Amino acid sequence: MAVKKKKVYKGKKDIRIVNIVVSTGLEKDIPLEKMAATLPNTEYNPEQFPGLVLRIKDPKTSALIFSSGKVVCTGARTLSDVDKSIQSIIKSLKKLDIVVTITPEITVQNIVASGSIGMDLNLNVLGIQLPNTEYEPEQFPGLVHKLRGTNATFLLFSNGKIVCTGTKTEEQVNDATDTLIANLEKLLNNK
Repeated sequence: MAVKKKKVYKGKKDIRIVNIVVSTGLEKDIPLEKMAATLPNTEYNPEQFPGLVLRIKDPKTSALIFSSGKVVCTGARTLSDVDKSIQSIIKSLKKLDIVVTITPEITVQNIVASGSIGMDLNLNVLGIQLPNTEYEPEQFPGLVHKLRGTNATFLLFSNGKIVCTGTKTEEQVNDATDTLIANLEKLLNNK
């Protein structure tokens, strides 16, 4: 009697950070109306939203700036780009005679990464067998999976493409993705 070998699938992981969301405080009151009137690439509509949107060209990021001096910056792909964006904001404020004398403490709120895990996925099967999932193909073509024991949440697509959100470091992105792949391989090998 021949023993059937289980297939071990080694997918090739290729995942990149596509967005880093950070917050910081400049410890200065910011005159948003003056900023909007003076600086290009700004949007300010206080009846709709209390913050000013500043679009930064290099690196290509956006910042929400509040009158309290709180800032939320999105769109950076590296922490170096985050620093450059915050320095660009400080330089813009200096043109308005607002001198920021502190080195802002930057807090990463979320990292979004996307890529591929190198394996086709049967989302119907995973929707049943993988814990902590939501899959409604009539609503959205991807499966949402919350990885246990972490803050990572994944969108999984049948072609092996993924999006990871909820992490705060590149190491957490890689660890969560490795755990996801190991969990998927266990399910594939138990067929």
